[in-house]
Amino acid sequence: MIELHNLRCPKGSRRARKRVGRGAGSGTGKTSGRGHKGQKSRSGGRIAAWFEGGQMPLQRRIPKRGFRNRNRVEYQVVNVGDLRFVEGEVNPESLRRAGLVRTLRTRVKLLGDGVVSGAPQCSVHAASASARAQIESAGGSVTILPWQGGEEG
Repeated sequence: MIELHNLRCPKGSRRARKRVGRGAGSGTGKTSGRGHKGQKSRSGGRIAAWFEGGQMPLQRRIPKRGFRNRNRVEYQVVNVGDLRFVEGEVNPESLRRAGLVRTLRTRVKLLGDGVVSGAPQCSVHAASASARAQIESAGGSVTILPWQGGEEG
C-alpha cells in the first residue's frame, strides 16, 4: 500500500542535471557549452529582456506626453437631478445605498445638472455653486463634510 513515507517517483521520470565543465573528454568541458568570449559566456552575463542590442530603446523612442498631477483630488459626482432616488438625508452612505456612488473611499461632489425634487438636506464633501443654489432655492441645505482620509488615486 502506498503511503506518504514510501512515495516514489516513477522510474525514469527524473534525470540528473548535466554537470558541465568536467574535462575535455566529457563533451561539455573547456567552455562548457558557452562558446568563446562575449557577454553570454561570462558568469552573471545576462542580457536584460528589454535590451535591444544598442538600438534606441522603445521607452526612449516613444514621445512623452501629458502630466499627472500627484495632488489631484478625485471626486465621485452626483447630479442634483439624481437625488430623487435617495430617501431621507443625502450623505455618502445614502448615496452608496442608492447606487449613485461606488465607494465611500472617495469624496462626493454635487453638481447642478437636473431639477431638484423636494427640499433635500445634503451632507457631501463638495458642491458646485449651481447645485448649492438649486438646493437652497428648493428649501434644502448643503453641508460640506470634512474629508476623513481613505484611499485616493
